[in-house]
Amino acid sequence: MAIRHRLIDHPPRALWAALEEETLYGEWVVGTSGSRSERGRWPQMGSSITYTVRVGPKEFQGRTTVRRIDRPHALELEADSGPLGTARIAFDIRPWGDGKTLVILDEHPLQGLGGMLHNTVLDAVLQVRHRTMLARLAQVIDDVSAEGDTGPPFTAEPPE
Repeated sequence: MAIRHRLIDHPPRALWAALEEETLYGEWVVGTSGSRSERGRWPQMGSSITYTVRVGPKEFQGRTTVRRIDRPHALELEADSGPLGTARIAFDIRPWGDGKTLVILDEHPLQGLGGMLHNTVLDAVLQVRHRTMLARLAQVIDDVSAEGDTGPPFTAEPPE
């Protein structure tokens, strides 16, 4: 299991503004591009987005589905990268100090090639990927926040 954390210099509502925009997914998730809505309203329970996954010169279509959402505390996703398999990706989101957010990212393979090959070496690779991914997410949050698009503070209940 690969767990990584990052302190982001923005409140949780700014993080959610980035997580809730499905077109930004390809900007912060390492190895993906061209994200777009597939089913439902992202990130409601059961909604999904699709994107292109690049592994070296190969390209696959991927899909990520929301499996659990507990605004403003948690978001759990299942990523399906075709022949590479599926993975659980969980964000634990905590307010931290004055206007900051602690993001804890936990990812592990579920099925397919990734699940069969899961070991400490794969976890080490995921750690490197997560470091880059959380840095990209922080940059996206900086960009979204600079545009002033962080919306109102979130409550425990998702909007209807």
